Amino acid sequence: MKKFLVILLTLFASITSFSQIVEPVKWSSEINKVGDDTYELVFNASIEDKWHLYTQNIPDGGPIPTTFTFENKDVDFELIGGVAEGPSHSSFDKIFEMELSYFYNSATFTQKIKLLNKDLHTINAFVDYQSCDDEKCIFESSEFEFTIPGSTAAAASDDGGDKAVASTEVKKEKKSDTRGMWTIFFLAFLSGFAALLTPCVFPMIPLTVSFFTKQSKNRSAGIKNAILYGIFIIVIYVLLGTLVTWVFGADALNALSTNVWFNIIFFLLLVIFAVSFLGAFEIVLPQSWANKVDQNANKGGIVGIFFMALALAIVSFSCTGPIVGTLLVEAASKGGLAPVIGMLGFSLAIALPFALFAMFPGWLNSLPKSGGWLNTVKVVLGFLELALAFKFLSQADLVMQTHLLEREVFIAIWIAVFGALALYLFGKIQLPHDSPLTHISVGRMLLGLVVLTFTVYMIPGLWGAPLNIISAFPPPLEYSESPYGVGFSKLGGGTAAAHGDLPDGAHLLPPHDILAFNDYDKGLAYAKEVGKPVMIDFTGWACVNCRKMEQNVWPKGNVLQILKNDVVLISLYVDDKRELSEDEKYTSEETGKKIKTIGNKWSDLQIKRYKANAQPFYVLMDLKENNLIDPVGYTPDVEDYEAWLKEGVQNFK
Repeated sequence: MKKFLVILLTLFASITSFSQIVEPVKWSSEINKVGDDTYELVFNASIEDKWHLYTQNIPDGGPIPTTFTFENKDVDFELIGGVAEGPSHSSFDKIFEMELSYFYNSATFTQKIKLLNKDLHTINAFVDYQSCDDEKCIFESSEFEFTIPGSTAAAASDDGGDKAVASTEVKKEKKSDTRGMWTIFFLAFLSGFAALLTPCVFPMIPLTVSFFTKQSKNRSAGIKNAILYGIFIIVIYVLLGTLVTWVFGADALNALSTNVWFNIIFFLLLVIFAVSFLGAFEIVLPQSWANKVDQNANKGGIVGIFFMALALAIVSFSCTGPIVGTLLVEAASKGGLAPVIGMLGFSLAIALPFALFAMFPGWLNSLPKSGGWLNTVKVVLGFLELALAFKFLSQADLVMQTHLLEREVFIAIWIAVFGALALYLFGKIQLPHDSPLTHISVGRMLLGLVVLTFTVYMIPGLWGAPLNIISAFPPPLEYSESPYGVGFSKLGGGTAAAHGDLPDGAHLLPPHDILAFNDYDKGLAYAKEVGKPVMIDFTGWACVNCRKMEQNVWPKGNVLQILKNDVVLISLYVDDKRELSEDEKYTSEETGKKIKTIGNKWSDLQIKRYKANAQPFYVLMDLKENNLIDPVGYTPDVEDYEAWLKEGVQNFK
């Protein structure tokens, strides 16, 4: 039970760390021939879970709309109408005080064109866009190159000549998702330990270890055979992950994970797995498979050990199958080698006990006896499977914008699921395969209290509480009946008071009249003049979470006092669209992009110096431009932000 307490807490904790360079929107494109000299340019955006992309139609004074520009239009080709976009979600934004439209999960934009230059080979297009989640915003540009089907350029490629559809590639390198892979491995490893505690696997540990130690000629041979047995378990499950990756392709699973119908299929699969664990039926492989494998397991030697490992995989499938299936489904959201990494973590956790108990047989005496508690483990896993299933149904609902599973409904379902789990653990609910329960153990009671506490914790989420522990699961706050929660109020505006002559390049930032600079060099020069540390505020005119920090954190506690008196604030707006002079324009060494605007310049500075591209992003540095403390991003907790400021200022002294 103690192990399961850890597993339960870990699976539903928010496993996050401060991410640096993020790429929440990935673009792909294609060109379709729709008539004589007429083509359709298609831009597809794949949007990470919890992020949203703004539409093209945003009122003045709002965030940055998605904007498309086409090189040499009206010279080589003409646009037929404007850029069409798919359905979006609209809600009232209390930060900007206007109705705003977003895309979740995916978006498609199309532009029809008619060629004017018959010799045209390629069309270059650009998109500028803003995407945000609950903590940060990204301001980005992407470049596309469309190859005209049937042109010389198309023929020179491997397309094989004139095609109605020619795929193109966005000129943007994909960054590796190492952190995501480690998360998959870690959760898979925990899931493997959970599988060990099921009725199909746990009793096999003493039986199998005893077999190796008694049948082997000596202790070292027994240890060797048990280690081989563990290695073959790993090989079998990793081969399964490799097979899934090979059949679907390294990136196809990722594409499927954002598809509406596959999310619905995943939801149904997990519900079936959950119902199986709850005791309605068992998912088993054909008995003939197990019989055939058992016959080969009697051959002895390395071959026999391999078939013993395969027999374990087949016989225990009714318990491990739903867990393995869930892992493969979850790995689909990562794509690439995630199924292989997941199976490696899962099988390693399964294999380790067999090797360790073979090395130290005395440990077998410390194992708890099999009994009804093993079925309790299965039931707990069934409830967890059921809760996880609604994550996939939620993603499908977000894409279709049906609003059937908004945030409040999702949280209500989880409250019901975990509330029922708490009642089960307290013995108030019994399921088909449960043993008669005369009393509950201390471990079961403690686990029940944890689940009950978690259930109570979720209740305020029905009224807009952020629920940071489970932030990766429910729909975002915007996708709800009350996007900013009951009782939300926006701070009123204000006017800057007269403070005498201001330094060169400075202004008073309303509504709190903080002395601020928008030019890095002028702000740094003033800081040197007055002998104060610098706080760089990488922000954006259209950054929602930047405004939340300025309205809800900066005026609280001693934060405003520090910002006014102890630091020199330099606010660098990465979405400033003013053009740089020709001699100031350059190509970024970090990204290879052309730096043409003031916003591009500040964004490139953030990426080059701090390896980060999300806003808000705060840096405290000394007069030699060295960091006084590690930078932070969106920090809604006033005490944490104030402590960060105080430590940085103290380090300057």
